[in-house]
Formats: sequence, structure tokens, C-alpha cells
Amino acid sequence: MKRVVLVLAIFAAFAVTACLQKQGDYAASKTITVMLYSEYITPELLDDFKKKTGYKVKLELYEAQEEMLAKLITADSGKYDVIIASDVVIQQMIQLKLVAKLDTDKIPNRINVDPQFQSQSYDPTNSYSLPYLWGTTGILFRGEKVHPDSVSYSMLFNEQISKGSFSLLDESRSMLSMALLATGNNANTTKQSEINKAVEYIIQAKKDNHFAGFENSVEGTDKVLSRINGAAIVFNGEAQTAINEDSTLQFVIPKEGSFMWVDAMLLSSKASNVEGAYAFMNYILDAKIGAELATSMNFATPNKASLEIIDEKFKNNRVINPNKQEINRMVFLTDLGESEKLYDEAWMIVKNQ
Repeated sequence: MKRVVLVLAIFAAFAVTACLQKQGDYAASKTITVMLYSEYITPELLDDFKKKTGYKVKLELYEAQEEMLAKLITADSGKYDVIIASDVVIQQMIQLKLVAKLDTDKIPNRINVDPQFQSQSYDPTNSYSLPYLWGTTGILFRGEKVHPDSVSYSMLFNEQISKGSFSLLDESRSMLSMALLATGNNANTTKQSEINKAVEYIIQAKKDNHFAGFENSVEGTDKVLSRINGAAIVFNGEAQTAINEDSTLQFVIPKEGSFMWVDAMLLSSKASNVEGAYAFMNYILDAKIGAELATSMNFATPNKASLEIIDEKFKNNRVINPNKQEINRMVFLTDLGESEKLYDEAWMIVKNQ
């Protein structure tokens, strides 16, 4: 009798273990991991996504493209499902086989993508990416109002304009490209002599008594808002969020130029939940959700259906949606292939001096 009871107990233990394992597998199958910049989606949207699809989202945050690439390269299989990355690194991600081709039939809301964000150089066949948001990079500063078309990068070193310390953006390609524009050169140059000038420009900035260090966009913005610093190189969305709190702040695209960027959604080549990843992409490209994402993040939307329902005040906001004159002095950063190492080496010099 004891033997029968023991056998039954063992069987019950196995059954419970199997049930728990099955529940664990199910829970895992209903979770997706999304890698993106910090403060780049609201909790409300994540809750709504779970309510509508059943999928829970786990966020993996990064602050710079270099950090994101390092995480992906060293990641175990199945760690990430959706990656939101800037256009300038997408070709590199494709070549490193970090991302997989999309089954676009499973993302019907892809039809909402504005044609101007399709067939771009970073994904000419629209095989790997779908746009998330787009924006610009410029200077946020506290001080007397100036005409937005008159500001130069040199204002960072002019205390009468910037009113105190300044920080630079802690992203190698972004900051070096801005320094190239500030020195009158092409933001996508592969000429060593021009890259050297950009290095010299940033090193001189570091030597300025008002230089407060390299920061990510959120940190730089917060320090200007809290009056710790007077100016910072930041993304326009963070700048607008700060301006909403303090209307005396101003964001400008320097007259020497800057660059636009598109952050896109990609499928990890090691994704463990491909169906969940497609559900997330399709959700973001919904007209209403795309509009809510843009207005909550203060970035422009690449979703033409969302633009039809976003209010005119938002669409006419020059910080979020630059005018034609500003767009004409901006460029997209391009993938430089083997020449990218020139920028890596240059950034190492910048950081070590």
C-alpha cells in the first residue's frame, strides 16, 4: 500500500512539475522583449498593447547606438525580439546578421507608412525595417530668444548666449558628424583630414571652461531644464518635452547644418517570439496608436494615417516638424562601410584626450 501511495505521489509531483513548466512556457510565449532608447514609449501604450494582443512587453534600454550594437552582438539567442535602431546603423546590423527579413504579410498596418520613409538607402527593398519615429538633432539652450536661423555651433562657447555650461551628445557618429558640419565639411565624409578637423573641434570644446561633459539626450535635456547647464546637444523630442515645462527654453538647428534620423523597428535574427514581434510592429503602425506615440514622445511620425488625425498645432510645431528651410540644411547620416572605422578611431582619440 505504501508503495502505491509513493508511486502516486511521484506521479503527482511529475504532473505538477509538467504543469508548471507548461505554464512557464506559455508565459514566455506571451512575452516579447523590445530593445529601444530610454523613455521612448509610454507605459500606457504598453498596457494597451497587452490588453489588445495578450503580449506583455519587457523593455531593454540603451542610451547610444554603440551600446545597442554591443548588446546585440554578445546576446544569447532569444534574448531580444524587436530592436528599435537608428537608420545609420541598420546596414551594419544587416551585414552582421543581427536582424532578420520581415514577413510583411503579418504586418498589415505597414500600408500606413508614408512613401517618403520607404525604400531608403538603409533598407532599399523595405525587407528589414519599418519606421517608428523620426526626428532631428540640435541645440537646446537657456537664454535670450534668438532667431532660429541665426544660431551657430559657436554659440556653445559664447556664455552671453548659452548662459553657462554646455554638454555634448555622447554618440560617436552623431557628435563627429556635427563637428564636421561645424567645420564646414560633409557630415558623411570619409576624408581623414576632414575627420581630423572634427576631432580637433571637439577636443577644443572639451578644453573650454564651460564644457560639462558628454551626455545622452535625456540627461543633457534634464540638466538644461534644471538649470545645471545652459545648453546641450539633444534630440528634438526631448527638447520639446523640456520646452513644454519651461517656455523660455529654445531649440535650434544650427545654420551650419545638422542631420535628420529615422528610428526603425527590426526583427532580431535570434528572436524567440517572432509572432509577438510582428504583433508589436503592427500595433505601432496603427493610425491612432502612431498618433498617440508621436504626440506623447514629441517626435514626428512617419505614419501617414496618423498625420490625418494629429492636430494642426502639433504638425506646425517647428521643433517637432522642422520647416523647409531647416530641412534644406540637414542631411541623413549614411552607412560608411569599412570607412566607419575612421570614426571609431576618431572617437577614441576624442574620449582619451
